[in-house]
Amino acid sequence: MITRLPPWVWAGAWVLAFIAGIVNVVGLLGFEHQAITHLTGNSSLLGEAIASLDGAAAVKFAALIGAFVLGTAVSGYIVQDSALTLGRRYGVALLLVSLLLFVAVPLLQARSAWGMYAAACACGLQNAMASTYSGAVVRTTHVSGMFTDLGIALGHRLRGLPVDGRRVRLCVCVITGFLAGGIVGTFAFRAMGYAALRVPAALTGAVAVGYGVYRARRA
Repeated sequence: MITRLPPWVWAGAWVLAFIAGIVNVVGLLGFEHQAITHLTGNSSLLGEAIASLDGAAAVKFAALIGAFVLGTAVSGYIVQDSALTLGRRYGVALLLVSLLLFVAVPLLQARSAWGMYAAACACGLQNAMASTYSGAVVRTTHVSGMFTDLGIALGHRLRGLPVDGRRVRLCVCVITGFLAGGIVGTFAFRAMGYAALRVPAALTGAVAVGYGVYRARRA
């Protein structure tokens, strides 16, 4: 049961999910038509590539997964704790996410797979930043778990069991943010191509600066 979630958690979860939604849809619409944040699907594709003895594809998917994991490791090194608490070094982590997304743009424009790896690393770094808050698991780069929790809540309600309303609202918050990012990212990609990634890169940088200012004022 989630006891409380302050406004900055709601806003942060939505914005980070929005950013991830843009990044993922740009990957899907790009030259590789490859999801960036969907490790479940990428793991299945890796298995298919291995079974098909397609070495090039296997290396690509393994590298994509590895880049995401590398991002989570960097986040763990910087933030040092999975509990979401004001005062941690989220600003540094967010600046790295912003930098990686900016770096991904010219690489993707050159049709280099390294652009996908940079974007995947950025998403892994972001996703590991916010793991738990007040008992709530907060993931912002994929929504499978959020839809699962909504289904569980529906089943509990139909059974007459108590439902954690805050958890349901958090799931809806992340899902709508990710969906909105997908919509905006689609229009941005059609208008700007891979330069659309500069939108989440700039937004992440702005959030990092805003967090730094907010933290300094509360110090």
